[in-house]
Amino acid sequence: MNKMDELLHVSKLNDLLKQKEENDKKKNTVIWILAIMGAVAAVAAIAYAVYRFLTPDYLEDFEDDFEDDFDDDFFEDEEDAEEEKKEEKAEETETAEADKKEEE
Repeated sequence: MNKMDELLHVSKLNDLLKQKEENDKKKNTVIWILAIMGAVAAVAAIAYAVYRFLTPDYLEDFEDDFEDDFDDDFFEDEEDAEEEKKEEKAEETETAEADKKEEE
């Protein structure tokens, strides 16, 4: 009986070792698949970064032209407003001087 028990234990150990090897193979394939996907993603990210770096930005030129036109109009409006304020102040001083002369 003793030999029979030993054979059963050995067969159980062999079954456990085979199951462990199968699990290790499954884990290995999953790790390889994830590693390949990571490598592909890294290459794609590098290619995109190089593309963005080397491609000229045509929209930036268009925005600069538009902003220049807008800025010119805005400054012209400010200059007109400043001139109007100066004229109003001049008129106020003239009326104040005229009032002083009338009082005298």
